[in-house]
Amino acid sequence: MEQLSESLRLQRDDEGHQLRLLSRTDMVSFCNRIAFLAETGVFGAHHRVNVIRYVRNIVNRIRVMGLTGPGQVLEGLPTEFALSTQDIPDEPEDTEAGRDLPDEVMRELCDNLDLLEKISNREFRVATELLIDTGRRPDEISTLPFECLEKDPDGTLVLLYDNSKNYRLGRRLPIAKATAAVITDQQERVRERFPNTPASKLKLLPSPVSNPQGTKPIGSIGDAHRAWVDALPDIMMPVVVEADGQLVTKMLPFDKAKIFPYAYRHSFAQRHADANVPPDVLMDLMDHREISTTQGYYRVSQERRREAVDRVTALQFDRRGNRVWRKAQAMLDSEHVRRAIGEVATAYGICLEPHNVAAGGQSCPLRFRCVGCDHFRTDVSYLPDLERYLSDLLRSRERLMSAFEADDWARSEAIPSEEEIRRVRRLINRVKADLDDLSEEERTQIDEAVAVVRRGRVVMLGMPRVGQPLPDVRPWRLP
Repeated sequence: MEQLSESLRLQRDDEGHQLRLLSRTDMVSFCNRIAFLAETGVFGAHHRVNVIRYVRNIVNRIRVMGLTGPGQVLEGLPTEFALSTQDIPDEPEDTEAGRDLPDEVMRELCDNLDLLEKISNREFRVATELLIDTGRRPDEISTLPFECLEKDPDGTLVLLYDNSKNYRLGRRLPIAKATAAVITDQQERVRERFPNTPASKLKLLPSPVSNPQGTKPIGSIGDAHRAWVDALPDIMMPVVVEADGQLVTKMLPFDKAKIFPYAYRHSFAQRHADANVPPDVLMDLMDHREISTTQGYYRVSQERRREAVDRVTALQFDRRGNRVWRKAQAMLDSEHVRRAIGEVATAYGICLEPHNVAAGGQSCPLRFRCVGCDHFRTDVSYLPDLERYLSDLLRSRERLMSAFEADDWARSEAIPSEEEIRRVRRLINRVKADLDDLSEEERTQIDEAVAVVRRGRVVMLGMPRVGQPLPDVRPWRLP
């Protein structure tokens, strides 16, 4: 309120003493001045958010208490002299894309959750698990009510939480069964500890101290989380560095300062962005007000995927197993666009045949016998698919050659040919041979690039488009 008063004193001729003359313009000027002070380093971005948020709350409370009515201390204060939720800037974390944690770091953290519970308590462990799985803000998880789990009419499990930052209560977030199991286990534990407290008053994560009824939530998990992260051994990550004028990959410890509770929200968003979740859907999942806030994550995703595509094309092959590009080159934006509209995905590579591309992959005259077509290309990222396709060919041949009831002409045309099997096997061996020729640093870079490319892959085989399932940082859990 001192900041608001200072703004009125500096920017109005009457220094803000004429209450009836105040207007929305004065509030806009106040917000602009606070933004200027933050940009010039007078105070931080977090302080800017808090100043505007608290002024809005206090001005609204003044009106609710009737202090602007006749005979009151602020009689005549115009209703337009107010702030809306749109005036409150986003938290800095919400607009700083690229703060997600690498998959290797996330796996290491998930593998050491028992240590977190050991050095703190069960509530902090559950809170961290829910932060990882749901991508909610830390305060949204720490204040969850006991009854925070429901089912939609279609049977989908949802998490009920309050977006207190933007004053939206009772938000619903679809969650996986494994996440719901974490919540139900915690509910059982809380009910055993506080059997006499009504469920409507209980907290899912009750404070372990000074909380005889279980109605007080845990506080900030920041200190316990930091102690846990610092207690973990170094998490080694492959990093490309320059040595003697050449780029080499070395295993270096990941900066633990980058591992903090809010980073899980960025990781949640990045996982879904990499999995090709549409921007409007991700905006709803993140519960952002503006899609522009969410789109920052997608720019990071595009950069990652582009770098990965550039890298795996160093190991691209035609149907005969010949290398198409012998050197990975950074492609111009126009070249990326040309490739996007000049090819279509197949089961284990890409097709460049113009008519099939124009038909979205549904007009293949060879009926997807790609290894016999000059328009076919594949690369190292399709190696698992090639191996799976070879297994399917061998399995289909054995089945059709056995006592399978079918006409001879149908059986003979359906049985995979020895030539197709031979070519697929030769292509697999060719890709593997080139991988074996790589140095350890090059192999590490290729493996990372393949993981990024495959994460968001969508294949069209003349059938409905099928995308990747929603990402889960702990896929070994039950679905």
